[in-house]
Amino acid sequence: MIQENYPDLYTYVLIPLLIFGARILDVSIGTVRIIFVSRGYKIIAPVLGFFEILIWVIAISGIMKNLDNFLYYIVYAAGFASGTYIGMILEEKLAIGNVLVRIFTSENINTLLKELHDRKFGTTSLDAKGQYENVQVIYTVLKRERMKELSEIINRSNPKAFYVVEDVRQVRHGVFPMNPPKRRRRKLRKSK
Repeated sequence: MIQENYPDLYTYVLIPLLIFGARILDVSIGTVRIIFVSRGYKIIAPVLGFFEILIWVIAISGIMKNLDNFLYYIVYAAGFASGTYIGMILEEKLAIGNVLVRIFTSENINTLLKELHDRKFGTTSLDAKGQYENVQVIYTVLKRERMKELSEIINRSNPKAFYVVEDVRQVRHGVFPMNPPKRRRRKLRKSK
């Protein structure tokens, strides 16, 4: 009905908006799907893949029907770019999985370690040799959602520290606030 009564509105507004919106959806879903694949989520990743491709087919069919309309190519590319950006924001907000953080510093780490332990971060520290001087290294594995908290602690306790963050696919054992080791749980129960 809109197509017959308002052909210009349909051709130059409605279809481009649908293509743009579809590309934002499918690329955002694709970004999140890749994250789930890399984290080993075997059920949700294929489901997201199904919807990603379904939406993509809908978007590309709008272009294929009107190959002579250059506006469709522009909104298709703009939707892809916007979807990439939105997917990155979604990935940041979801904060799925664990990360390994290595903190390197030539300063005393006692204050930093105390604050990390007070906040229930498990740590392993060791002495190392840097290119110019001896350094101390702190390793910690944490839920990705706590990364901002860790950054604030490092910046407050040891602002000159250098740190590296890596994704971790799987974690077994360790010191986590929700899962103290069995021997530690026994000690905690006895002390109560």
